[in-house]
Amino acid sequence: MSDYHQLRINGQRLGDTLMAMAAIGATDKGGCNRQALTDLDKQGRDLFVQWCEDAGCSVTVDAMGNIFARRPGTNPDLPAVLTGSHLDTQPTGGRFDGVYGVLAGLEVVRSLNDAGIETEAPLEVAVWTNEEGARFSPAMIGSGVWSGEFDLDYAYARSDKEGKTFGDELARIGYKGKAPAVARPLSAAFEVHIEQGPILEAEQKQIGVLSGVQGMHWYDLTLIGQPCHAGPSPMETRRDPFMGLHRILSELYQLAAEHGPWARATFGDIRVEPGSRNTVPEKLVLAVDLRHPDQKTLDAMDQRFREIAARVADETGLEHQIRDEWRSPAVAFDPKCVEAVRSSVAELGYSNKEMVSGAGHDSVYISRVAPTSMIFVPCEKGLSHNEAENAKAEDLEAGANVLLHAMLKMANKSN
Repeated sequence: MSDYHQLRINGQRLGDTLMAMAAIGATDKGGCNRQALTDLDKQGRDLFVQWCEDAGCSVTVDAMGNIFARRPGTNPDLPAVLTGSHLDTQPTGGRFDGVYGVLAGLEVVRSLNDAGIETEAPLEVAVWTNEEGARFSPAMIGSGVWSGEFDLDYAYARSDKEGKTFGDELARIGYKGKAPAVARPLSAAFEVHIEQGPILEAEQKQIGVLSGVQGMHWYDLTLIGQPCHAGPSPMETRRDPFMGLHRILSELYQLAAEHGPWARATFGDIRVEPGSRNTVPEKLVLAVDLRHPDQKTLDAMDQRFREIAARVADETGLEHQIRDEWRSPAVAFDPKCVEAVRSSVAELGYSNKEMVSGAGHDSVYISRVAPTSMIFVPCEKGLSHNEAENAKAEDLEAGANVLLHAMLKMANKSN
C-alpha cells in the first residue's frame, strides 16, 4: 500500500471548478456548447491556464493547441506521468464529458500542493484539442497529430461548415503554439472519464477499471436501384434500395447479437436520392458503425458485413458500394497502468468493474506511443453528448481519488 494511502482530493473544490468551467458556454437546458476553437473554447482554455499557473505549473502549448501544464518532480530526468482529456464539447453537450478528466487532473495537482507532497517524476495535465470532432472532422485530431496518426498540414486544412479552417481558427484564438506537436517519452498516461453508458450505474459500481477500448469501423454503404413512380409501379417489379436495406439491417443486428455482449452495430445517418415523397429512390447512403473490443472478432464482423451486403444486393437487383470512412483498431491498455488503477481502487475500497470503453477517447491515440490506461465513473442513465448529462459528486470525487493514487504509483517508482 502507498505511503499516501490516507491522501484524498478536495471533492468540494473539484465540484466548484467543474461548475465554473460549465458556466462558459452554458445552455438553457443545463449543458454546454463550447465547440473547438470558438471564442468560448478560448475562454475555457484561458481559465484553465490561469488555474494551472496559480497552482505553480508551467504551461506549454504546442502547434495543435494542445495544452500541457507541468508540475515539476524531484527527478527532472524522469519522463512525466500525464493525465488529461478535452475541454471542447458537442453543440448540445454536457458539463462532464472530457472536462472532468482535465479538471480532475488539476485537482490532483492542487491536492498534492495542499499536502506538500513532491513526486519523483513530473506530473502533467493535458488538454487535447478538438476531441469531439463536432466542428472539425475527424475527432481526436489534437492527440492524433501528437501521436503521429495525422499530419499537421492535414489537421490545419480541416474546415467547418462555414469554410473556416482549423489552422486559421487556432491562430485566431491565440492557441497556435510554438512547441512541436509530437510525442515525447512518458512514464504513464491516465484519463478519467464519465462512462457515457449505463453499465456502471445499472450494476451499482463506482469505478470502471479499463483494460482497453473497442475497435471501431465506420463505413458508408450505398445501395443503387431504379427510381419510379410510387403509384403505378408494382411492388414485385421494383428495384427499391429500401427493400435491400431492411434485410441488411436485420442481418447486421443479428450479427451484433451473435457476438454479444460487447458487439455494436449502429446506423446513425441515411441520405436518400432524389428524396421525393412519391418516388421510389434511386440511391441511398447509410452510415454504418461496427464495434468490438477484440480485433479478430471485429475483422470477422467486417467480412460478414461485406458478404451480407453483396448477397442481399444481388438478390434484390441492386448495385452496392461500401466505402471505408474510418478505422480505429481495438486497443489493449498497458498492463502496468491498468494494475496501478486496479490496486488503487482496491486500496481505496471502491466497488468496481473491469470493462472496456465503447467510445473513442484521446487515450486511444496516446496508447500507441505511451503506457496508458483509463478510469470510468458512472453517469446518470448513461447519458452523454446530451445537455442532461450528469454525474454524482461522490462518484466524481472517487474517480479523482483513483487517478491521484494511480499517478502517485507511477510517479514514485522507488516507493
